[in-house]
Amino acid sequence: MRLGTKTCYAARAMLDLALNYEKGVVSVREISARQQISRKYLENLLATLRAAGLVRSVRGARGGHTLTRQPDQINLRQIYSAFEGKEGFVECTTSPEICDRIDECVTQDIWAQMYATCMELLESTTLEDLARRARKKQGASATT
Repeated sequence: MRLGTKTCYAARAMLDLALNYEKGVVSVREISARQQISRKYLENLLATLRAAGLVRSVRGARGGHTLTRQPDQINLRQIYSAFEGKEGFVECTTSPEICDRIDECVTQDIWAQMYATCMELLESTTLEDLARRARKKQGASATT
């Protein structure tokens, strides 16, 4: 399994918004600089996240983006689904009718189980969980 770059970068952008949630709206320029994501690419990611209902944008001189819900109400599966979309790692796990070998195939069960396990982890990990980890790492690196 391999995650797309968009999903990974979107998670970084969402984490940035979570870390700055109490401050309110965060500019694309600020997120871009902190996360080392080009502005144009970040704007495309944010457009997808807006369409998924995970962020909202604010226009104007003090405009930018913010999460639509508190960080503990957004999980990684929601971000994953916005970019990866299709269910399952292999097509036969969600559309068994496409496979002539489905009745004797033992690997299909493994792929389905692997997907379910991964999705459970993503569902159980919120942006607040990631923010806590990030703050802990920042605190650890500041003391060393």
